[in-house]
Amino acid sequence: MNILGLSFFYHDSAAALIKDGVLVAAAEEERFSRIKHDSGFPELAIEFALKMGGITMDDVDYVVFYEKPFVKFERMLLTAMATFPKSAAVFRESMQRWITDKLWIKSMMSRQMKIPSSKLLFCDHHMSHAAAGFYTSPYEDSAILTVDGAGEWTTSTMAIGRGKKIEIIKEMRFPHSLGLLYSAFTAYCGFEINEGEYKLMGMHPYGEPKYVDRIYDLIQVGEDGSLWQDMQYFQYHHSTNDTLTPAFERHFGKPRRDPKLQDQSLDPYYCDMAASIQKVTEEILLKMVHHLHEISGGMKNLCLSGGVALNSVANYKIMRDGPFENVYIHPAPGDDGGSVGAAYWAYNQVLEQPRGPALDHAYLGSEHSNEQIETFLRDNDIPFEFIEDDQEFYEFVADALVDGQVCGWFRGRFEWGPRALGARSIIADPRRVEMKEKLNSKIKFREAFRPFAPSVLEERANEFFEIPNAEKHFPARFMLYVAPVREEKRADLPAITHEDGSGRLQTVFKDTNPAYHGMIEAFGKRTGVPVVMNTSFNLKGEPIVESPAHAFNTFSLSGMDLLLLGNYIVRADAKKKIAETKFHLRHEGDSVTALVS
Repeated sequence: MNILGLSFFYHDSAAALIKDGVLVAAAEEERFSRIKHDSGFPELAIEFALKMGGITMDDVDYVVFYEKPFVKFERMLLTAMATFPKSAAVFRESMQRWITDKLWIKSMMSRQMKIPSSKLLFCDHHMSHAAAGFYTSPYEDSAILTVDGAGEWTTSTMAIGRGKKIEIIKEMRFPHSLGLLYSAFTAYCGFEINEGEYKLMGMHPYGEPKYVDRIYDLIQVGEDGSLWQDMQYFQYHHSTNDTLTPAFERHFGKPRRDPKLQDQSLDPYYCDMAASIQKVTEEILLKMVHHLHEISGGMKNLCLSGGVALNSVANYKIMRDGPFENVYIHPAPGDDGGSVGAAYWAYNQVLEQPRGPALDHAYLGSEHSNEQIETFLRDNDIPFEFIEDDQEFYEFVADALVDGQVCGWFRGRFEWGPRALGARSIIADPRRVEMKEKLNSKIKFREAFRPFAPSVLEERANEFFEIPNAEKHFPARFMLYVAPVREEKRADLPAITHEDGSGRLQTVFKDTNPAYHGMIEAFGKRTGVPVVMNTSFNLKGEPIVESPAHAFNTFSLSGMDLLLLGNYIVRADAKKKIAETKFHLRHEGDSVTALVS
């Protein structure tokens, strides 16, 4: 049975394909369209998923959308009526989008994919989150917590999963939302909502949580983690432009709005504000999980999902300080992952098909063979070297890292979700203190305070980070924990150790990514440190690369020293032709067309 799950029109569009209970493909549309956070109909991602599954649309049994558009429309309509006339502008703008596109998703999907409407199913937004977490987890029974900005009406749920069935037992409703509260402070600190939450989390170690009490002046939190916000301070429910009201500004002071200051980013006041909202978020989440543990009858397992589950600092504290023995987080816990959840909801909950295997890796995207890579390089007259033997290639890369070179690593199927996990990564030596500044300023062209992740061999992770029994921690595979770097190892890892002594680690398993594991192992043998510095293979404002053409484009525009495409090596000298003739690169199929600017 073939089930295609889709999410689009709101945040990151994505498509996922399940074949007989196995997730065979999942990807965001932005990887193919090259439009950051592309929210349009995921035509290219669908094409990719079907190709990976070896099927056509005629072979698909059901297509499942990740939420219910009419219920969401009801929420927007009733919210606008309740806040009129303040909501007049947002009502007018949203109705233009809804009346022309969003209300007619069913007919649009049927027309676009040329399938009968009888094959279309619609899943509640938070059920999609819950299903993505539970049905891909290794647990037969689990408590489930979903937390995000908002779905149709719901902003958080507590649920129980048993076998094929999920039962939602509690929910919190719009406009009261932990996700939207965090986003409000993202905006206050000068970052873009739905994009800058990573920056806020990355900035918090530079501050002190001095304003926790003042944040609690704006909200009420129950012992179960339920949240009530005083809406005189917020206007995301009735404004097109502003999340915060003048009352919020009177309470905390003027928000940071100057774009130039946003990139400086380390004003002590805003660092303290970031630390404060991070602490409040962690306290609320811990109340939620303790209450969920109690009402679940003391279940051992927790599945965490929704956009707030990307807060890897909070995730580690839920694992460490929470009541559950085991925690699982899907590698794409946000709206993109709703495509996977919608498909599994239909397969397991609705059609009552048997559970598939647990998802223990995130390598669900497209890949390019050595033959395809060589064809690309030769067609575009790009000089290269080739090392056929894998172990010899890993040794070469390890030596390059020891020599201080920064490398673009492109190998295998790309990662599902927002994290680079050793398939489309930029890698460097974490022992070199200068690497953090070099990668931020000359490679990624982004804010100087932004942290980098360590990729560490799973079998040695606990030597360098406080993560005992690393093999059992699924979120660490997906870079969804920020764990303390062991104090005695911080001097060995200055480039990836955050201001507070932590690191957003990824544990690397030999059985799921043998090449990345082999390269890190070779580096570890040379240095005694089986850890590499890892960041996503893209420039600021761009999606992570998908093809060799994208990889070479990014390599050409950055300060990287080596491009590693499979077992092929491209050196920085190959950029000279591009620089001397001022070429731009445009991806067309599997080639690059050079255009004189």
